[in-house]
Amino acid sequence: MSPKPALDAKLYAVSDARRLSMQDLLDSFQRHGTMRVTDLHLKTGLAPIYRVDGGLKVTSGPGLKPATVEGLTRSLLSDAEWTTLTEKRSVNSSMLLGDTRFRVNCFHDRCGLAVAIRALDARTPQVEQIGFPNDVWRDIIELRQGLVLLTGTTGVGKTTTIAALLDRIAQTRPCHIITLEDPIEYHLESQTAIISQRAIGRDVPNYERGLRDCLREDPDVIFVGEMTDQESTTWTLTAAETGHLVFSALHTRDASGTITRLLDLYPANRQEEMAHQLSLGLRYIISQKLVPRAGEKGRVAVMEILNNTYGVANLIRQVKPEQIYSLMQTHTKDIPRQRMTTLERSLVELVRSETISLPEAERTANRLPELQAALQAEE
Repeated sequence: MSPKPALDAKLYAVSDARRLSMQDLLDSFQRHGTMRVTDLHLKTGLAPIYRVDGGLKVTSGPGLKPATVEGLTRSLLSDAEWTTLTEKRSVNSSMLLGDTRFRVNCFHDRCGLAVAIRALDARTPQVEQIGFPNDVWRDIIELRQGLVLLTGTTGVGKTTTIAALLDRIAQTRPCHIITLEDPIEYHLESQTAIISQRAIGRDVPNYERGLRDCLREDPDVIFVGEMTDQESTTWTLTAAETGHLVFSALHTRDASGTITRLLDLYPANRQEEMAHQLSLGLRYIISQKLVPRAGEKGRVAVMEILNNTYGVANLIRQVKPEQIYSLMQTHTKDIPRQRMTTLERSLVELVRSETISLPEAERTANRLPELQAALQAEE
């Protein structure tokens, strides 16, 4: 095994007179703030690339040589993680540097070794800072059982939102919280609650085994980092049905599409059965996106919120998720039995408050005609 370089080892020759370390590359996150600079990509043959305000920005340095990428990557990983990368061709990791926590994924592509690094604030944000369009978070933290799903594409803050909700539960409720994560992104502290965080690959081999185990570990609240397949989804739904409050995440763009995606994990002869189980166990689906702010730097969260009311549950049982959107348009009062909103309604509110621009709202909307109709109704 090659020796592990120090994080501040000057491995990347930007010019004859200037060399950078992995520490130097990571320092950019702290200089500009993790709300603006969210990701760093290292790829053989290309200069380092940052994601700034949602867009990729290529730095002016020369392309990274294979040995340079290997050295920079090695400085991030433990010996065990490096062995996993060598044997399995990919590995997930995380690290704390100052006030910033980094989620690291190392993998191979046709050009060689590559690294994707996501920056996270080491401090769990307060739930009030997340950007909920209503007080639905107050209802969620009071739940004792059921499934709460956070959905959206990669990098929209799903884990951050869940961490904020779990942290508030940990502050206010004497309960046992177990998380299954790949990797652990936010370190949550036991407060009024006891928190047990388990990393996939380090503390437990996979989500299915972790779910089987944790049901014997006296949990009240469970966080499943992602429902990746039929087995993990089935165990997650079972946990939600058997008296536990369960949080999980999915890569889907809206609430109705989330239901379709879950049912499509199962063969046709089981979808009716699973639709019935989902209608009983589901509590909320929150679909989240990040939109650039108008006239200033940074992004703001915009959400679509589905509350599994009696009417919604009935449509899920009938496998008619396409009809759910109309219920979300009407059950919008900020009271516990409603508190639903479409993504388009949330966008209208942000446009009206001049938080985001109209062009950004139009680019973000899932249903552009619905956004335009809602904007006209506001005039």
